[in-house]
Amino acid sequence: MSTEEQSLITTEVQTENTTRTDRPDETVLESRGLDVHYGDERALSDVSIEIPEHKVTAIIGPSGCGKSTFLRSINRMNDQIDACRVDGELYFHGKNVYDDDVDPVALRRKIGQVFQKPNPFPKSVYDNVAYGLRVQGLDDKLDLDDAVERALRGAALWDEVEGKLDSSGLDLSGGQQQRLCIARAIATDPEVILMDEPTSALDPVAASKIEDLIDELVEEYTVVIVTHNMQQAARISDKTAVFLTGGELVEFDDTATIFEDPADDRVEDYITGKFG
Repeated sequence: MSTEEQSLITTEVQTENTTRTDRPDETVLESRGLDVHYGDERALSDVSIEIPEHKVTAIIGPSGCGKSTFLRSINRMNDQIDACRVDGELYFHGKNVYDDDVDPVALRRKIGQVFQKPNPFPKSVYDNVAYGLRVQGLDDKLDLDDAVERALRGAALWDEVEGKLDSSGLDLSGGQQQRLCIARAIATDPEVILMDEPTSALDPVAASKIEDLIDELVEEYTVVIVTHNMQQAARISDKTAVFLTGGELVEFDDTATIFEDPADDRVEDYITGKFG
């Protein structure tokens, strides 16, 4: 990364996210000594972190450092991988999500997830958003209509699809499909939204809309986003966690501190492009 690019990041950190800095850092998610293995391969190593409520936490680092693994651990998506083993503790509002009495399906209603590639169901726009609500037993049509509209408005998509709710979600543009997936995630009224590189498959205009949307969503939700784009992390996040090879969390702090004055030399080397 050039000096000019580094200066740009620093400027963005200084000018963005000033409205949320006064909020107290109330912890909503916390990991303690979290280790994750896929067979004999260690993906996360002794990760301990406290993620604050109603803020955007960005997770950055080189490919293969465990960023997505950490994200999937939060709402137990790794349960679906037979070779995966999770050790340590991960708390949501003080409750270890890996306790035997925790229902992963119920957990995912409170901790929704949006993936790298938009993945709308081969259903109508309406049915994409209503799917999770129907699974939860919301059968009243009037209530369902209201909930679908509310979710689409929350995802900044209502004005674009109001007249074509019966059209296939697959007919939308890539950026619209991703916002549809966000609407589907927030329809069930979660507290946390996990985003795994949600703009990497989008053009710059569509990506910018998602970034603007994240800035609005954090007023109601806690957002944790994995991104390879350091400028994006600087623009939209309040906190930044840096993972490096071997699944090690090497630093976690305010975004401004991470990009302007990191404590670990390896973080500065990664941000300035000396490795990674």
